[in-house]
Amino acid sequence: MTSSLPTRSQAVAEALAVAGVPGEIRVLPDSARTAAEAAAALGCEVGAIANSLVFICDGAPLLVMTSGAHRVDTAYLARQLGSGPIERATAAQVREATGQAIGGVAPTGHPAPLRTVVDTALEAYEVLWAAAGHPHTVVPMTYRELLNVTGGTPSTVVVEQTQDPTTGQSDRL
Repeated sequence: MTSSLPTRSQAVAEALAVAGVPGEIRVLPDSARTAAEAAAALGCEVGAIANSLVFICDGAPLLVMTSGAHRVDTAYLARQLGSGPIERATAAQVREATGQAIGGVAPTGHPAPLRTVVDTALEAYEVLWAAAGHPHTVVPMTYRELLNVTGGTPSTVVVEQTQDPTTGQSDRL
């Protein structure tokens, strides 16, 4: 029942339903603002956490859905996209673009569609967990569902890497 969810998570639930994503939003007792916190709360690998990061690229917001196991290499991603520099959005810019606070940004449920890149490293996981509009809410989905709900472009977001699936630690090659 969506009425028991925080307001921002209700909007996410509605957007997920419209997109045909069946995952039910879960409310966690503690914050899941970081990938490590979310993975610990859910009992999954940190790499299966689909972090929603907002950047500014060519004067507009860019949502990057990335594996919790690594950080986006903005210079590399800019080269991949053929864009100008990519810079981290401020908290105010994140809220304006998504209607959601940092630590709870969902892949959907925003005031308007955002240009989105989806990290291909997430494809390695059967089930992904993404924030659902609030730092205490998460939603499961598949990689294909994530691509569908965001309308995102699959891309690598870091230079080639290896990743230990048990620890989520990444090393560049």
